[in-house]
Amino acid sequence: MKNLDLNLLRVFDAIIRERNVLRAGEAISLSPSAVSHALGRLRVLLKDELFVRTAAGMEPTVRALEMAPLVRDALVTIERAVGPREFDPGLTDRQFCIAATDHMTAVILPNFLRAMSNLAPHASVTVLPASRIDLTAQIDVGRVDIALGSFASVPHRLREQVLFEDRDMMVVATDHPLAGTEIGLEDLSRLPLLVVSTGGSEDGLLSERGLTRRTEMFDRKALTAAFNSIGKSPDFKMVQPHFLAVPCLLRGTETAAIVPATLAKHFHQSGSASPSELPWQAPPSAVQMVWHERHTHDPGHQWLRKMLTNAVQRVTDLDS
Repeated sequence: MKNLDLNLLRVFDAIIRERNVLRAGEAISLSPSAVSHALGRLRVLLKDELFVRTAAGMEPTVRALEMAPLVRDALVTIERAVGPREFDPGLTDRQFCIAATDHMTAVILPNFLRAMSNLAPHASVTVLPASRIDLTAQIDVGRVDIALGSFASVPHRLREQVLFEDRDMMVVATDHPLAGTEIGLEDLSRLPLLVVSTGGSEDGLLSERGLTRRTEMFDRKALTAAFNSIGKSPDFKMVQPHFLAVPCLLRGTETAAIVPATLAKHFHQSGSASPSELPWQAPPSAVQMVWHERHTHDPGHQWLRKMLTNAVQRVTDLDS
């Protein structure tokens, strides 16, 4: 420890988040050569390569992956000890990072962006796809401030807050023969179906480092049970990962899609698809925001969570 320069850990933390020497330097205001020199010193000190250069970027070693969350925790603790105790949204130039599906981005983040533009004009936000397979690692190392989605289980090191409950609805193209009508189960059983799934699992769940999230964005069990009750099986014409592609894919076809109710109403308001209630009861699913426990008492992060909660409240108020 007596030979350890704290700035070396800042460099390590930047590289583990950016996976790129140039971007890591920009993040902490160092030149690429200074970052490379610091990494070299840290490699000698720790007797490990820490990062291997690949076509995809700087790939961390096992030792680096083990160190990353501990180093991030330590840096956050130091920043909390010596940094400003108050957060002023009107003055901050903080960059926030949110992981979200295109569904969450379309439904929640417009309200959030409008409020942030008014209250924190110098702040910025980056949205990363929540379907990325290293989501948990990105939360652990601090690259992602908050992840939005449906999570079946959350590890102890992370915190969660339920934002609202969503349910399945059906949408068809606005020029569909059954658009604007109440579509019964027999009628639906004769239609090809389009559903949204981000893939990666057969049971509709993906678990990484203790965080389990939904990958199938519909209740397959309820759908299949309803079809079986009339001796039919669903015809899944297309399974694809993009919510906002649904109206384009439905256009000019007799296909019906199963999507979250908040998105079905969004399509209806924009005139891009016609919604209909499902002819069966599907249980609602919770939509949560998840963050690392180290951020719980950070004033800036508390403000971010409050802003997202308020944005969701405006969405649910309109839906009620």
